[in-house]
Amino acid sequence: MANIKSAIKRAKTNEARRAHNAAQKSAMRTTLKKFLVAVDQQDKERASELLKEATRSLDKAVTKGLIHKNAAARKKSRLVKKLNALNA
Repeated sequence: MANIKSAIKRAKTNEARRAHNAAQKSAMRTTLKKFLVAVDQQDKERASELLKEATRSLDKAVTKGLIHKNAAARKKSRLVKKLNALNA
């Protein structure tokens, strides 16, 4: 455990940020999973709604610094590809 006051504060801050980031990332993964479940169930209307939600959560994750913008773009591209395959 840290002895210096600033190091103690930094440890607390890091733990709080880690917990917040983990919650945000978990929420993002949940929206992605909901979309994939809708695609697996062949539910076109629900999947198109959930795609908007998933892309929004990915974009928010990028602005919060949770994932890289190219990773988000790659994931969005793959999600759209799945929806297009479902509609085709």
